[in-house]
Amino acid sequence: MNTLAHTDRLLGESRAFLEVLDHVSQIAPLSKPVLIVGERGTGKELIAARLHYLSGRWDQEYLKMNCAAISESLLETELFGHEAGAFTGATKMHRGRFERADKGSLFLDELATTSALVQEKLLRIIEYGEYERVGGSKTLTTDVRLIAATNEDLPALAAEGKFREDLLDRLAFDVITLPPLRARRDDIVLLAEQFAVNMASEMGFEYFPGFSEQALDVLNNYEWPGNVRELKNVVERSVYRTGEEDGAVDIITLDPFESAYRPVTRASTSEASTVTAPAPTFPIDFKQKVQDYEIDLIKAALAQSQFNQKKTADALSVTYHQLRGYMKKYDLFDSE
Repeated sequence: MNTLAHTDRLLGESRAFLEVLDHVSQIAPLSKPVLIVGERGTGKELIAARLHYLSGRWDQEYLKMNCAAISESLLETELFGHEAGAFTGATKMHRGRFERADKGSLFLDELATTSALVQEKLLRIIEYGEYERVGGSKTLTTDVRLIAATNEDLPALAAEGKFREDLLDRLAFDVITLPPLRARRDDIVLLAEQFAVNMASEMGFEYFPGFSEQALDVLNNYEWPGNVRELKNVVERSVYRTGEEDGAVDIITLDPFESAYRPVTRASTSEASTVTAPAPTFPIDFKQKVQDYEIDLIKAALAQSQFNQKKTADALSVTYHQLRGYMKKYDLFDSE
């Protein structure tokens, strides 16, 4: 039986997927906060939209924001608004997302990246529906259904003191955990065919001729670390590269960087570590030397990660919040 969940192109027939849809249908009518957890590319934003449109708020405002996409100071004003004159450049009053989404729903993605101050304000809104605009003293009220999402282990972060436990308790009235695509094997071909049909139509083909057996084997046996988003990109790229309306897609291009001419890193970390550094001349300022070394490492990692702080934190084997602490300590935000 093919089952199509058609809110914003949700598609699947596997048991794991259908259980998620049942869960969404059960919690959607309530106005309680919901936390959506899942790996990147599993469709957290689509599930959030389904929660809204299956609720009694379906005809009211539905707003969304990626908390990791903007700076900490701007996030606060975007969520809660600001008064005219609240800071340099604030020439007029700005209504935040909570004010604009009154009576509707607000979806906050990448919630784990928010600061302690924003988390405190979120807790107050969930508990009392109250907040103030940045730079204002008047208490405002709002009736918003909060839907949050993360690909982080929030209970672990809370245990480490990196996320407010009381906020987590309130957000986790119910938690919807999305299965990765590797746990939805029955859905891989179904999704791939839908993405391929759409791509063929975009290219002006009258129909999609299908996948060869070899191509299907590749699709079914790959682990899909990027989940549905990666599958969509891979299928669309493979249809485009085939470029034939009457020939089945035979080659699945998983890695677009694969080439005999691909540049290679000149020196690996292990090779670089074998180079003996010159002996320092004593006496030295130990604290200054250590600080300079940490600054150089962070700057190098930022540059290599194209100044994406999440990737930089991974490259340095620290958490996102630890990295931001180091950057604040060494005043590196301007250099970014």
